[in-house]
Amino acid sequence: MRTQVGIIGAGPAGLLLSQLLALQGIESVVLERHDRAYIEQRVRAGVLEHGSAQTLREAGVGARMDELGMAHGGTELRFMRRRHRIDFEQLTGRGITVYGQQEIVKDLLAARIGAGGDIRFEVQGVELAGLDTDRPTCRFVAAGEQHQLECDVVVGADGFHGVSRGYLPNPTVYERHYPFAWLGILAEAPPSSHELIYARHEDGFALHSMRTPHIIRMYLQVRPDEDLAQWSDERIWTELHTRLSTDDGFKLTEGPLLDKGITPMRSFVCTPMQHGRLFLAGDAAHIVPPTGAKGMNLAMADIRVLAHALGGYYADGRTDLLAAYTETALHRVWRAMHFSWWMTTMLHVDPDEDEFGHQLALSQLEYVASSRAMEASLAENYTGLPYSQGWSYR
Repeated sequence: MRTQVGIIGAGPAGLLLSQLLALQGIESVVLERHDRAYIEQRVRAGVLEHGSAQTLREAGVGARMDELGMAHGGTELRFMRRRHRIDFEQLTGRGITVYGQQEIVKDLLAARIGAGGDIRFEVQGVELAGLDTDRPTCRFVAAGEQHQLECDVVVGADGFHGVSRGYLPNPTVYERHYPFAWLGILAEAPPSSHELIYARHEDGFALHSMRTPHIIRMYLQVRPDEDLAQWSDERIWTELHTRLSTDDGFKLTEGPLLDKGITPMRSFVCTPMQHGRLFLAGDAAHIVPPTGAKGMNLAMADIRVLAHALGGYYADGRTDLLAAYTETALHRVWRAMHFSWWMTTMLHVDPDEDEFGHQLALSQLEYVASSRAMEASLAENYTGLPYSQGWSYR
């Protein structure tokens, strides 16, 4: 087989790249190890920055997001049993959209398959070769048969545990593991607030979020080695009530749990994000703690840069944009790393934290709640920094 761009991974990053390339007349083949049903049902992030939502519209896949997504003009911080709302729209003129990652995948799949895009599901044993040549290859097994795909460029959008990053020779890795994790639940219940709530409580962090007007997503800070079996539904709800409670009588809506699991928290950056004709995007190159809602948005930002660079390569034979891919992408990556770290350390209770550290965190929250400059900084980072360039080369 022969194509221009081979893409490993049919998550939001890989599928968005395939869509943006197609709009520029560039061919691609997407290789995915799971079946279509799995990736369409896999529950992941749900907060879209202003620029991410706009990118989906520009890519021609924003109609269902605009119909079903929930637009938020702010968020709420809670500490010391008090509420403080950060007004995104007033501070930045931008907002966010809550729309599940699996819905984005459905929209992108429908667009690509509807246009005759080549997406191979249930692909196993992917191996890369010739990355230092002008004809790199992807070897893989599908339906029990060996296949070989020749490309001009290979893009690894196959996540943290994918194979692509292993083909970087001697990369530099920056990593931090946090001394806590998130116990997350999905529950069938209407949201108790029309916007996300981030709460710091002496017992730990809690987050109230939503996926639809009838499904809520909630998180509790727990130990990294927490035994999920020790958390009954009743215990989870009791702890959520405790950590989200306020002096003005906030009421948390309960409902039957649809899912629960524990997610460790880490920061991870791998550089360079490219080698020869291989380019990494999204979780294959970087991971952020979920507190700042940056994971999927960073992946989409990588793809904007890469789609623009590939457009220049195929339209005019330019190689400078591809050569600068790592440097360009990492500017945004490190800004998001810092913001996610800042939100995480401010809102979580470190198990080794003494009273001094606790008071510092509360002082930081008080400052955010009382300073318009700090509010604006949080709002600017949360809703997403403006893009310096469009994805389209023309």
